[in-house]
Amino acid sequence: MALSALAMIFSVYVSNSARALGASDIGVQVEALASASLELAAFQMLSADEKDRPAQGSFHFRMDDADVSVTFTSEAARIDLNKAPKDMLASFFEVLGANQKAAAEIADRIDGWRTQPKTDTANTNTEEGALYLAAGLTYAPRQAPFAHVNELGLVLGVSPALLERALPYLTVYSKSADVDVLLAAPEVIASLAGMTPDVLNDFLKQRPSLPRDEKAIAAALGAVKTAATLPEAKAFRVLTTIHFDNGRRTSTEAVIALSSGDKEKAKEPYSVLFWQNQAETGERPVRRAGKS
Repeated sequence: MALSALAMIFSVYVSNSARALGASDIGVQVEALASASLELAAFQMLSADEKDRPAQGSFHFRMDDADVSVTFTSEAARIDLNKAPKDMLASFFEVLGANQKAAAEIADRIDGWRTQPKTDTANTNTEEGALYLAAGLTYAPRQAPFAHVNELGLVLGVSPALLERALPYLTVYSKSADVDVLLAAPEVIASLAGMTPDVLNDFLKQRPSLPRDEKAIAAALGAVKTAATLPEAKAFRVLTTIHFDNGRRTSTEAVIALSSGDKEKAKEPYSVLFWQNQAETGERPVRRAGKS
């Protein structure tokens, strides 16, 4: 009986070890394929001159037992939480369903969160911090740039539902107050100063045939000429979908910043600003931030 029990325990141990090793092997393979997709995406962008660099693109490759599909898009397609003007932020939250007063208040609180204190004032955070204290919160606004878009959930007035609706259109990596209107989602374009539903609909109809030319964009936007900008693409969001032959499907999302200046002097061609793994099997996402 003792030998039988020992054999059963050993069998369970071997089975669990085999499953763990298999999961580890898959994880290593996913990491390698996702890294390869970043390398290939960066190569496509850096092989072109800066003025001719594609703002978006896609490609496909096969490696070992997996098919890999990759898309990349400039982060300028999103609203930068640290750079966007308050009127754009207020309009954006109105587009997402907040009433005009609440949207303006959220924009003020975002500006209060991201604005650094003035060195010539002794109690610069008293008024803004008092709002959080009065709301029963145990923290005050950071008064520094947003480190991650999820930090928006800490801003006074931003509900979990509103945060969930806003996240797909926000970034902290574009470093631009403007958005690329040729790439941005309709919700983002609708947030631009002076935009009306009619102008938006007309522009969206014309957009597929518009060249990357500011004069052509200005003509298509009509009165909303202040929005006719094409910010320089410095950071890109890379989406990788991996289909294994055994039916498993995994996706990764990363944001990379291309090296600027002399390519020959740059230590690395790009750096990783954000990385997230997400498996369709319901596995918990793994997030990491920081430069590679």
